[in-house]
Amino acid sequence: MEIDEDLKEFLVEGYEHLNQLEGDLVALERSTSDAEVMNRIYRHLHTIKGNSGFLGLEKLQEITHGGENLLSRLREAMIPVTPDITNALLEVIDAIRDHFESLETTGEESSRDRTALLNQLNALPAENVERVKDHESESVGGHSHPDLSILYPDPNPNASANPQTSHSHSPSPITNSAIRVDVNLLDKLMNLVGELVLCRNQILEFANQQAVNAEHDDAFKSASGRLNLVTSELQEGVMKTRMQPIRTIWSKFPRVVRDLAVSLNKQVQLEMEGEKTELDKTLIEAIAHPLTHLVRNCLDHGIEPPEVRTAAGKSAVGHLLLHAYHESGQVNIEVSDDGKGIDPEKLKQKALQQGIITPAQALQMTEQQILHLIFLPSLSTAETVTNISGRGVGMDVVRSNIEKISGTIDVESQLGKGTRFKLKIPLTLAIIPTLIITSGGDRYAIPQVNLLELVRLDRDQAEQRIEWFHGMPVYRLRGNLLPLVYLNQVLQLDNNTGVQDSRRRGEISNSKPKKSSLEPDQTINIVVVQATEKPFGLVVDAINDTQEIVVKPLGKPLKSLACFAGATIMGDGKVVLILDVQGLAQKTLITSPEKEKALVNEDSQSVNSATIPQQLLVFYAANQRRLAIPLSKVSRLEEFPRDRIESLGDQEVIQYRQHIMPLIHLSAVFGNGLTGIQPCDRPEISEDKQSVIVVSLEGEKQVGFVVDQVVDIVEQVIDIQGVSPQKEILCSAVIQGKVTEIIDINSLVDQSLCLTQPMLVEV
Repeated sequence: MEIDEDLKEFLVEGYEHLNQLEGDLVALERSTSDAEVMNRIYRHLHTIKGNSGFLGLEKLQEITHGGENLLSRLREAMIPVTPDITNALLEVIDAIRDHFESLETTGEESSRDRTALLNQLNALPAENVERVKDHESESVGGHSHPDLSILYPDPNPNASANPQTSHSHSPSPITNSAIRVDVNLLDKLMNLVGELVLCRNQILEFANQQAVNAEHDDAFKSASGRLNLVTSELQEGVMKTRMQPIRTIWSKFPRVVRDLAVSLNKQVQLEMEGEKTELDKTLIEAIAHPLTHLVRNCLDHGIEPPEVRTAAGKSAVGHLLLHAYHESGQVNIEVSDDGKGIDPEKLKQKALQQGIITPAQALQMTEQQILHLIFLPSLSTAETVTNISGRGVGMDVVRSNIEKISGTIDVESQLGKGTRFKLKIPLTLAIIPTLIITSGGDRYAIPQVNLLELVRLDRDQAEQRIEWFHGMPVYRLRGNLLPLVYLNQVLQLDNNTGVQDSRRRGEISNSKPKKSSLEPDQTINIVVVQATEKPFGLVVDAINDTQEIVVKPLGKPLKSLACFAGATIMGDGKVVLILDVQGLAQKTLITSPEKEKALVNEDSQSVNSATIPQQLLVFYAANQRRLAIPLSKVSRLEEFPRDRIESLGDQEVIQYRQHIMPLIHLSAVFGNGLTGIQPCDRPEISEDKQSVIVVSLEGEKQVGFVVDQVVDIVEQVIDIQGVSPQKEILCSAVIQGKVTEIIDINSLVDQSLCLTQPMLVEV
C-alpha cells in the first residue's frame, strides 16, 4: 500500500520515540528519582500526541493524552512510580505501536477497543494517592517504616522482572526503509565521492593514453570502464542522500499567504505543484528567502483587492501558483499570480524620475528590458511605503542571491492578466558538468548551466563580422549584436587570438585595433554564455571537451577575484580554475547601462546597413514570382493537407497547435496586384499538400503565408536595386543572381487581415 509522505515521516519518527520510551520506562522503574529520564519520557509521549493531533488521528491522540496525564502526576511527585503505573504506561506504548502498525498496513487507525486502558489510566492516580495516605498515617501512629512490598505489589509474580521482555516486536518495514543520518556525515561522504570522481577521471585519461598499447588495451580499459560505471552510480546515490523535496520550504507558505492576505484585506488562493521536486539541501536553504520575498511581492503588488478584481471582471479570489519541475538538468521554479501585472510604461516613468535611466535609453528599451528594471536597486512601483514593501529593497537582493548559486531569474508580465517569475536553479553545486577551454596555454572550466552555444569563425569571417564601437568588440549573431570578451585580455594572458591590444588589467581598448594578425588557417572560437539576461561571447584559444568536475572552493587570498568561482583537479592531476561568467561580465562592464545603451543604439543604426549580411528565406508564389522574407520572422515551415484548410467568412484559416491561425495566400495577393485576399482569385494548386510559412509577428502572434515552393535560406549582403510600387513589397534585390522581391510583412498583414486582426494566433 502506498503511504502518504507526511504519514510515513510521522511513523518513522514515531517508532524512534517508542523504542526510546520502552527503555526509559524500565530505567525509571529502577531509579524512580531520575528527573531527566522522567522529562525525556514525557517529551517523547508529548511529541507523539502533538503529531497525531496534527494528522487528525483522534484515537491515538486520546491514548497518548491519557498517558501524558499520568506522567504529569509523576513529574509533579503527586504519586510514586509503582509497577502498576509502569505496566500501564507500557500498555500505552503497546497500544501506540498497534496503531502505528495499523496505519502502516491499512492507512487507518487500529479498531481495537482501548476503553479499559483509558479507564485504568484515569483510575491509577487516585488509587495510588489513597494508598500513600493510608500508609503515611500508619507510619506516623505506630512509628514504623512502611512496607514497600505493600506499596508496590507485584501484580504478576511469575512475570519477568523486565516488563519489556513480555512483548517482542519485530522491526517495522517502514523503519527498515529509513534511517537518520547526520548532515556532517553526508558532507564528508560527498567530499569523498568528489575525490573518487577525480581519481576516476585520472584513470580514464591514463587508460586513453595507454590505448595505443595493444597488450594493456583490453584489460585495463575494461577495468577503467567498470570503475567509471561504479563511480557514477555511487556519485548519483550519495548525491540523492543530500536531495530534499522543495516542499520543505513551501510548507510555510500557506501560513505566510494567509496572514499577509488578511493584513492586506485580500482573498488569495494558493496552489502548489511539483512539491516533490528535489534539489540539494544547501540550495534549498539558499532559495528560501528569495522565494518568500517573491510570494510577498505577488500578494502586495500583483493581486488586487476583491472589489477591484470584481470590477475588472475577475474572480474576487486571487490565485497564486508555485510550480516546480525538472528541465535540462536544472530545477525550474515559477511563482505566478493572476493580478494586475506590471505596467511597463509606469515602470519606465518611475525609472526616469529616479534617474536610473535616461530619456534616450527609455526610447530604445524593449518591453522585456523595461520589466527587468525591477531588479535594479532603489526602484519600487509601490505608491506608499509599508512594512511589506515600497522601499525599493528586495528584488535586487533576490536576483543577487539567486546568482550566487549559479541560478537565473526572469520575469514575464501581461498588464491586467498577471506576472510570472521564473527561477532556474542547478541541482547541486558540488559536482557540475562543464566545458573545458584553453586560453593563453592554460585550461579553464565554464559551467554548462551558463553555456548557450559555440561559434567558430575562420580568418575571413572574423575580419568581416567582428566589429568595434565604443571600445567594445561585437559579433553580429543572427542579426543581434553580441558583445565579445577576449579571455586573454581579461586574465592578462599571452595573446593567441590574433587581436593586438596593449592595454593591461583586462580592459578593452577604446580605439579600434590594427588589422588582425590571424594566420590564414587560424580560427576564432567564441563561447556564447549567459550573464543574467544579457548573453555575451567569450573568445578563447581552443575548445577542448565537456567534463564532469568536482568544485573545490578557492582559498581566502583568491576569493576576492571576481573572475573565478572555484577550482578543480583534472585527470592529469593539474588544477583548473572555474570561470565565474557573471563576474567576467561585471569586470569587463558588459552589463553596465552605458554599454547596453551603446549596443541598442548601434543595433538600431546598423539594421539596414548595406555591409551587414542578412539571412532570408527565399520562396516562389504567384506564378513563379520570386519572393523573400527575413529568416528571423519565420517560426516554422509546415505542410498541411489541403482538406484541413477551412473558411471563416471570407478568411481561410487552419487549426494549428490548438489555435485558429489565419492564412494569407501570397498567390492571391501578388498574382494580380491585389491587396486583399480573394479566395476565388487564388490559382488552383493540384498538390495534395500546401506549403505554409508560419510567420511570427509582434506580441508573440503568428500568421501563415501560403506559398508555392520554398527555395532556400540565403545569407548575403542585400544590394537594394529598387522599390516596388506595391505596398506589400519593401524592395527588390539581386539574390543568388536572380531578382527577388522582399516582402514588407507588417504592411502585408495589415492590408490582408485588416478585418480579422483578433484572429491572429498568440502562442
